[in-house]
Amino acid sequence: MKAAVFAAGVRERLLSFEGLFLLILLVTIALRFYSLDLKLFHHDEAIHAWFSYRLLTEGVYTYDPMYHGPFLYYVTAGIFSFLGDSDFVGRLLPALLGTLLVPLVYPIYRLGYLDKKQALVAALFLAVSPNMVYFSRFLRNDIFIAFFTMVLLVALLYYFERQKVQYALIAGAAIGFGMTAKENMPIVVLIFGAYLLYLVWTGKVRLPARWIRDLALGALVAVGIMAILYSSFGAHPGVLMDGWLRAIEHWTSMHQAQRLGGPPYFYILLFLLYEVPILILAVVGVLQFVDVPGIVSRWRERKAGQTGSPGEGEEAEATQEVEAPPVERTLGFKDRLREILSGGGELRPIDRQKEFARFAIFWMLLSLVAYAYIGEKVPWLILHQLLPMIFVAVYMMTTRKAVIAVVASIFLIAMTFHVAFTPADINEPIVQVQNSEDLREVFAKIDAADKVAVATDSYWPLPWYYRGDRASKLAYYSQKVSEPTIYGGDFDVVITHDGDTYPTLDGYVKETYRLNYWFSYEENKERLLEYYFLRDGKMGSRNLEVFSRVPAGTTA
Repeated sequence: MKAAVFAAGVRERLLSFEGLFLLILLVTIALRFYSLDLKLFHHDEAIHAWFSYRLLTEGVYTYDPMYHGPFLYYVTAGIFSFLGDSDFVGRLLPALLGTLLVPLVYPIYRLGYLDKKQALVAALFLAVSPNMVYFSRFLRNDIFIAFFTMVLLVALLYYFERQKVQYALIAGAAIGFGMTAKENMPIVVLIFGAYLLYLVWTGKVRLPARWIRDLALGALVAVGIMAILYSSFGAHPGVLMDGWLRAIEHWTSMHQAQRLGGPPYFYILLFLLYEVPILILAVVGVLQFVDVPGIVSRWRERKAGQTGSPGEGEEAEATQEVEAPPVERTLGFKDRLREILSGGGELRPIDRQKEFARFAIFWMLLSLVAYAYIGEKVPWLILHQLLPMIFVAVYMMTTRKAVIAVVASIFLIAMTFHVAFTPADINEPIVQVQNSEDLREVFAKIDAADKVAVATDSYWPLPWYYRGDRASKLAYYSQKVSEPTIYGGDFDVVITHDGDTYPTLDGYVKETYRLNYWFSYEENKERLLEYYFLRDGKMGSRNLEVFSRVPAGTTA
């Protein structure tokens, strides 16, 4: 009997809201941290890790908008200093911040902007979303921006709820760190700021009595963080004068050049590939919010009223005249502005869940439009559109809709395991230019050699994987050099790009290996439906040709 009571108690606790939320958090941790170094570093990851390593070992860093803000490099160098430099350690902070997105849903629930079902399903989607998982295991800046966006959201909600200065300081810190992480944080700030102005103007939130002081302190925190990091702790103060201008010029030119371009619907295709349950539920959420059936029924009622008999129409009009409330005096623009700035005015009651859904829809639509317009189309930018989409998807989360969401998550989980835990090259757009697993064989050849010539400019990620004492065996020429240079260097291994290589080298045997790869639309455009289900077909790639010296006494 006692055992049955104990089991029932355990089952009740596990199936409680807190128990389920904790279970989702544990799944989140497992998906982020398990076998974190399963895949080789991506091309960009290797560069970010190498710059962080140089910052740690040589103290070398200056802001370059091509490689985004300083936050990644300083925090990664700091982690390297404590835990050592490796692929696993390099991805620890992205995994941690990607994990923390889930517990940040909880305070939004506690304030009443999400109910229990909405909070659980939002946490589940954040936990198992293929893009959220993949880019939480990825040393790039975008998961940092997603985290700071959530911190900013929670801080603002608590500030207007509790009206305490510490939340303004947290919001300022989130903006400051976000601004030092990547140049797209201003998009988030502008979207949030625009909606905040709407809330204040319509009386849905009221500015606290000391809001000017709080705003100034929050701005001071944000500007202080930016000044410290962008100036490299005072080592490069000139960056504060022209860094912002160089960033604008660089990303304007990237937008115009469309170096990695794509159609405006590029990210919709990615949603269909990886996040289709969330996309569908978000569309349903928008339709539920605008209340399409209600709009149709009201239109029919008005139409029926217009086609009624004259007597009925006159009677209804008379009734309306009798029952119409008195017209209230409305304030002029200046008076209303003065009232808002003074923290006065009537505070309108709101439905918190509906208002949060309105904000999430606004956030999602503006994000979709912004990234559809921006010329640079890369898969990690989907995170900034996916985050608000998840909150739209959980609007009006009935039990039936929650069951559908949980069942649909099977698709998300399957895609997550495919893209994040397949220990081989995968033909997916999410990888962009991922370094190939073939490189492990190249590494084995380099490890066995005493001297290696790298006669190509396509040499990343070699500087990262052969750093420190191991770097001395590699000679980087950054282009194909003359054969006498190769023979005179007495190299055991010669590495070239297959687009500019040697037909043969005397005394060497040649093998071709994939350097990096990407999904090739041209190779799959005639079979897109088949590809959607099989995820196979040809991939685009850049290849290395590796010449290994034949041991003396043998023939090539």
